[in-house]
Amino acid sequence: MRLQPGTLSMTCLLAAMTSLGPLSTDIYVASLPHIGQALGASTASAQMTITWYLIGFAVGQIVYGPLSDAYGRRPALLTGYAIYIAASLACLFAQSIDVLIVGRVFQALGGAGPIILARAIVRDLYSGRRAAQQFGLMAMIMGVTPIVAPIAGGFLQDWYGWRAAFAVMAAMGIGLGSIALALLPETNTHKLDHTFSAAGVVESYGIVLQHKAYRAYLGIQACSYNGLFGFVSASSYIMQRVYGLNSSRFGLTFAMCSASYVAATFLGSRLVGRRGLDGMIGLGVAFQLAGGIAQVAALALAPDNYLSVVAPYMLFFTGVGFLLPQTQAASLTPFPERAGAASSMMGFIQMTSGAIVGTFLGAALDKTAWPLAVVTLLASGLGFAIFHMSAKTRQDYAPVTRSFPRP
Repeated sequence: MRLQPGTLSMTCLLAAMTSLGPLSTDIYVASLPHIGQALGASTASAQMTITWYLIGFAVGQIVYGPLSDAYGRRPALLTGYAIYIAASLACLFAQSIDVLIVGRVFQALGGAGPIILARAIVRDLYSGRRAAQQFGLMAMIMGVTPIVAPIAGGFLQDWYGWRAAFAVMAAMGIGLGSIALALLPETNTHKLDHTFSAAGVVESYGIVLQHKAYRAYLGIQACSYNGLFGFVSASSYIMQRVYGLNSSRFGLTFAMCSASYVAATFLGSRLVGRRGLDGMIGLGVAFQLAGGIAQVAALALAPDNYLSVVAPYMLFFTGVGFLLPQTQAASLTPFPERAGAASSMMGFIQMTSGAIVGTFLGAALDKTAWPLAVVTLLASGLGFAIFHMSAKTRQDYAPVTRSFPRP
């Protein structure tokens, strides 16, 4: 028996699908310094397991959306799970940093599917503020992962070593893939009447990107993700190598930031009905900028205290929780026939920009947290500027329903 729209069980399944992304990074970030030591690799090489994951994730997202628009969500989703499981097992048994990096690329190519398709499924079923509330509930449920995963990852590293994290990833992929196979219905009732082709994909993305409001929300999301992934990629090194925290304590500090994100998504899902999408997004960019400024000030005043990094980032994560579900809903609402393509482009921009930030931080990390502080301030400042400069542009909100041209 398939799950029904609007039920708690459907919401939980969609949230679990989106949790595969943060699980694949957060549960092993505490192991990054240890992976380098175990495989005889440098810190920069170990950081590349995150950077290349983001690159693979970006590439994967380009494909899943248009495929699911043409042929349905279920076939694309199950293919993604199969790739993810095989790649997780390859990472588990990797004997060199190069094999691990390649495994992470394919893990990302598979893991991109569930996240992209969960967003597309929400757009299949809901729109506008209702979609924002659904995204908020999903983010709140999914938010358990970035709280629990780093703590669990820290203990797994201390007790069993770095390979244990990849064993957990493989098990989660098998479990979620099996549930989706058995229970998830096909939700794409607007399948495009065309043959899938590279030219058709490019045309579909061109239509999506013509929408000015979509581009504005896309820019705000990208800035938010840049700050978020900056912390994900650099915090393990900074907390353990600069401030001397062990793996378990690092997991707790990471969870503190994640908890602020979850609290904000819960509050945002309650407030969006009154404040509207843009009202919550404005609140989010303000919190992010406050976090960026606070981090620079805290490092200048107390550079030897790890809370100078953690406390300001709790403000930043609060801003992410306020704005992320709302920007996702606002971005996808105009595209009932191309929810997959719109979701794919959203993810591609997020992950590509995040990979660039991760590469920069991998090369710039030194004996201080200043490189991360600079990234946080720049990302939050740019997101704040885009939001306020695009006020008139975001009024261009008419749904895009132009039919897909036949090849």
